[in-house]
Amino acid sequence: MILYLLAFLIGVVAGLRTMTAAAAVSWAAWTGALPLAGTPLAFLGATVTPWILTVMALGELVVDQLPKTSNRKIPIQFGARLLIGGVAGAAIGAAMDNMLTGAGLGLMGALIGTYCGAEARARLAAAFGRDRPAALIEDAVAVTGAVLIVAALP
Repeated sequence: MILYLLAFLIGVVAGLRTMTAAAAVSWAAWTGALPLAGTPLAFLGATVTPWILTVMALGELVVDQLPKTSNRKIPIQFGARLLIGGVAGAAIGAAMDNMLTGAGLGLMGALIGTYCGAEARARLAAAFGRDRPAALIEDAVAVTGAVLIVAALP
């Protein structure tokens, strides 16, 4: 039952910071916390994959701070969040031999994370009078959430 919740929550993280969710499940696969050998997602546990995804996640954290960064709800960014949320959820679903359910839960989490994250950030930015503190809080929530989700894997 906990894995269903974790699959959903990693999707929420993907809705906040796409590549943070991808990097988190990749590290979990590489360390053996997510048994992905023999699945279509086995590549996530390859030696180089978590490093590449971590660099991409760090880049996303930097780019998100830029004033010209596009809205997360435009089709390309929104689609990427849903895709990564689904893949990350499927990776967690593999631990319960149900990648399809995990993918669905991750996708739903990404949908909710995208919209709720945008709304929360807009409200925080309005309260602070500028976006940067809101963005840093969202970064912290995403990274902390990803670490806690991976740490909670059985």
